[in-house]
Amino acid sequence: MEEFAAQRAEGKVLWHFAMSVDGFVAGPEHDMGWMAGARVRPGLHEEYVRTTGAILGGRDGWDGAIGGARPYGGAWKGPIFVLTHHPEDAEPAEDVTFLSCDVAEAVRIALEAADGKNVEVFSASIGRQLIERGLIDEIDLHVLPVLLGDGIRLFDRPGGVPVRLRRVGGDEPTAAVNLRFRPGGA
Repeated sequence: MEEFAAQRAEGKVLWHFAMSVDGFVAGPEHDMGWMAGARVRPGLHEEYVRTTGAILGGRDGWDGAIGGARPYGGAWKGPIFVLTHHPEDAEPAEDVTFLSCDVAEAVRIALEAADGKNVEVFSASIGRQLIERGLIDEIDLHVLPVLLGDGIRLFDRPGGVPVRLRRVGGDEPTAAVNLRFRPGGA
């Protein structure tokens, strides 16, 4: 079994998502109910709580999926930045700043607020824009054993060219990652 390296706070811009096997990070209307009962390796959430200095997300995800909830079951405390075209009609929340600026400026603001820790990006569309501008340092995915078939894709750029990635922490950074599942109920 592959050894996992602990997350470190290095001031990275980390695009972080749980994802279905078929590439969805949220169901239709940003529904996140499909994640209920999912488990991750022990200590993972604690690593993110320790290494994350700020979070950058989008308005649809904030309104639909998050709705004022704090990440990691409320264990993480820190600034959240929500990028929106309409900050004037956003519901105020503690430690949440609604931004209406370019994504590069939003990353700059979040990195400054993170004070040397990582900025986690919780938005598929913002992540895509940051990838296109070369502003993502790492992508951290947790693939859950479910096929959604519909919803919000991690990376959706019809007609675009492939973005080549290198796996972190492996002997062969360009090798395929093999997953094997069986269909079955809960």
